[in-house]
Amino acid sequence: MEDSVLETHKVDAREGLRKHLQSLAPQRAFREVAVRINPFTTRHALPDLLSLGSVPGHSGSGPSPQVDVVVVPKVFGPGEVRYVADVLDLVAREKQASESPIRIIALIENARAIQDLREICSASHYLDGLIFGAEDFARDLSLTRTPSLREFQYARSAITTAARAANLSSCIDLVCTRFRGEGALEILESECRDGKGMGFNGKQCIHPDQLDTVNRLFSPSEEEVEWAVRVSIASKKAEAQGRGSWTLDSKMVDAPVIGQAVAIVAKAERCDLDLGSLWKKWKHQEPE
Repeated sequence: MEDSVLETHKVDAREGLRKHLQSLAPQRAFREVAVRINPFTTRHALPDLLSLGSVPGHSGSGPSPQVDVVVVPKVFGPGEVRYVADVLDLVAREKQASESPIRIIALIENARAIQDLREICSASHYLDGLIFGAEDFARDLSLTRTPSLREFQYARSAITTAARAANLSSCIDLVCTRFRGEGALEILESECRDGKGMGFNGKQCIHPDQLDTVNRLFSPSEEEVEWAVRVSIASKKAEAQGRGSWTLDSKMVDAPVIGQAVAIVAKAERCDLDLGSLWKKWKHQEPE
């Protein structure tokens, strides 16, 4: 409901969103639904948040509510996160819930937020992720975005480090604004590999045509998953033998490497990748 909606259409967008979510409720096909509200520098943020109380949800032990996440743009510090958490608690009490089932993801898109990342990440247990907003960040610092993205390196690294330190589930990279024309796919793939290499586990999309590429490149590759399965199988046998370190393909394997393999296997499962055939293929893998 933020930047892509004109000021004169904010109220209509709120009502349109409610109707759209209601149309999705009978047969939900998404893992998560996130609503991006307006920033707190405007008069629309509080009505946006309060409107979540009228969003259709589910009761009892059934599926999660229709809205899983509220995305808070232009976060400057921990105050905005705490405020959103307080409003979500108010909405939850009105729905007679013990606490809000809706989590928060903060858009980090200015210099102040980069400096206050530690405080932002500890502001509320509802906070579940960070998103890097490159365009507003560039405007705040009077930067010119270049294909190398070098001008964003410090900010992006700070965000991934802070998210990992706070054990946040989501750390989502900048949007690739090029989605049409010659070379668009190559640019998107390059940005995805770069972001994944910096520690991001997702990427914003500006057009549906970007979804398949982003999902593919942020999922574990076939080679990564096969390696992780081999390590996981061999590590159990090594542990039974009392071996804390060993080798695989002439490379040392110890606790940090095993932990990495376990994380890749878990992510592959979340991505619905078929692991059954790999467990069967490598069931006789031994530690070297």
